[in-house]
Amino acid sequence: MRPTLIAAAVLALSVSLPAAAQTIYPLNRAEILAGSRFDLKVEFPGLVDAAKVRLTLNGKDYTSVLGQRAEMIPDETGKGESNLILRDVSLNKAGQYVVEATDGSNTQKVTWNVYATPAKARAKNVILFIGDGFSIGHRTAARILSKGIEDGKYKSKLAMDDMDAMALLTTQGTDSIITDSANAASAYTTGHKTCVNALGVYCSRAKGSLEHPKVETLTEIAKRQGLAVGVVTNSEIEDATPASMVAHTRKRSDYNDIVKMFHDSRIDVMMGGGSPNFLPKSTPGSKRSDEDNYIEKFQSSGYAFATTKAEMNAAASNAKTTRLLGLYNTGNIDGALDLKFLKKGSVSKFPEQPDVVEEMNAAIKILSRNKKGFVLMVESSRIDKYSHSMDAERAIYDTIMLDNAVRAAKDWSKANGNDTLIMVTADHSHGVNVVGTVDDEQPGDEMRNKIGLYEAAGFPNYPAPDADGYPDKVDVSKRLRLVFANTPDFYETYRPYMDGENVPAVKNADGAIVANEKYKSVPGAIFVTGNLPNKGSRAANQGVHTGDDVILTATGPGADKVRGQMENSDLFRVIADALALGKPAAAKK
Repeated sequence: MRPTLIAAAVLALSVSLPAAAQTIYPLNRAEILAGSRFDLKVEFPGLVDAAKVRLTLNGKDYTSVLGQRAEMIPDETGKGESNLILRDVSLNKAGQYVVEATDGSNTQKVTWNVYATPAKARAKNVILFIGDGFSIGHRTAARILSKGIEDGKYKSKLAMDDMDAMALLTTQGTDSIITDSANAASAYTTGHKTCVNALGVYCSRAKGSLEHPKVETLTEIAKRQGLAVGVVTNSEIEDATPASMVAHTRKRSDYNDIVKMFHDSRIDVMMGGGSPNFLPKSTPGSKRSDEDNYIEKFQSSGYAFATTKAEMNAAASNAKTTRLLGLYNTGNIDGALDLKFLKKGSVSKFPEQPDVVEEMNAAIKILSRNKKGFVLMVESSRIDKYSHSMDAERAIYDTIMLDNAVRAAKDWSKANGNDTLIMVTADHSHGVNVVGTVDDEQPGDEMRNKIGLYEAAGFPNYPAPDADGYPDKVDVSKRLRLVFANTPDFYETYRPYMDGENVPAVKNADGAIVANEKYKSVPGAIFVTGNLPNKGSRAANQGVHTGDDVILTATGPGADKVRGQMENSDLFRVIADALALGKPAAAKK
């Protein structure tokens, strides 16, 4: 490229880049576990002379610190932009590292904190519960329905509330104050912040979604230490939160690649929905673009395979089972309200789906056969999905299901040595709040005037919950009034959706998002003007995430590290510290 064109390329980038000429990954202020593996990448804003490039760590040439030479890519993007990359490096010595890169004319510095962990683990096992989209409103509503109130006090606590430690977690990523499940969960499983839709990578300018600089996942680190690892969910197993345990991709929608990553990771237990991405392209219903049969690949690698609750339980009860793949639905597994009471959704098609509690119990049976211990992620994913669809009752029942899983895990830990760190949190929040009750017995036809606020709210009249905390009826005459803060246009019915999950808005013939007229004729329904974009690329046909902090509660060895206000990426460090996953600090002389 001629010098004038190089200068033009640099000038063009200077409009959107900060004054520093290079971007270095991991980013400034990265927290890096000693001994963990990551990719170091330096992106230059133009073509550079490789002979003039210098990269140092604490003033020393990178080769003497990292023990390998970088690859210089003259023009990574075809737009006159060079970069330097080292794959799969690690730093074993804890401390602060100043990383400096220069192309002979411009210099950039970042500082990393590399941290050690104790030489000896405090916990044998870790169980991380993630209520996807789980917010304060969900927690409050679940407590009201499952515990009840007497004389102004709850009759008992949720299992997730009755824990030793509590903190607020931030949720923002590197590109936005609003996160999605991918980069939020990735912060938990890698200890690094990233951008929306990314899993286990920093978001660079690489062309391919699998080419961005990687950071090691909790699964990779734990497996290297000899621990067993599992993930169970009621979403598709390839979905963002479970995928964060193994995936390295800029696009969470790379489902076929994520299935391969699950297989390559040798994770011990994985259960959820999403079977079409495991089946070869020629199989009816497959969503793969190739003829790879990943169900057969998993079975050939020693995994038991289950498609029903009975098969799952049989595999878990077999003392020889140490690996299990469970796929119980072609899409997401149905939530608790449909599974246990209404029998809507896909229950008629998949009547033998396990719920999250049952999946978790089976996973613990299998994982605990590893004498060194285990790490298990348990996700109640449909709290989020039902909050997107503004279906409050279904979201509340899946919150109760999450709490039942927490209770079962606490009971198991108590019966097995109390050496398990249990943490409960959300990946992000939704704008959902309990504002009162709706009382059908109030006079008049206008449903909005049946809402009770303050002292008029009183208490709902759900029937007493069963042993698992579920009332067997949601369409009672006086029920909770939950509202969603961020919505498209929709018809408010003030009632539970008894015939299936709510679909608040749809596209019209012009491509705009409009209220779903399915609900227009429901007695008392009113049209509500939304507050989200309804046209163009930013249009939203459902509720969206918020940037609020989320609650983290914890109990067990290592829970004392949970306190105050924390970054979501700090959760990874709590796990690493409890399990002693990093290199220990050097002994003092």
